[in-house]
Amino acid sequence: MLSIYLTCKDKQEAERIAKELLRKRLIACANIFPIASLYRWKGKIEKAKEVAVILKTKKEMFEEAAAIIKRLHSYEVPCICAGESSEVSKEYAAYLEKEVK
Repeated sequence: MLSIYLTCKDKQEAERIAKELLRKRLIACANIFPIASLYRWKGKIEKAKEVAVILKTKKEMFEEAAAIIKRLHSYEVPCICAGESSEVSKEYAAYLEKEVK
């Protein structure tokens, strides 16, 4: 299993991206939650309310999912980070395999 971590400007953008990835069967699930972010951008420290998204998929889907995220995302440089899970329950792995094509 691969988890993709993504930040968005608001819930609407996060849901729009997640729904497109679900429609294309590139992810099995998306978790969306509000966050407060501090970051450096163009030489200044910024603070913003954002939405974090965890997208669950398979490793081979990353490139296609990232391309869609970049196309739909409003940020000039969206945070798209991914990491593999070394352990996944058999039941969830089966669910993921069934839902992601």
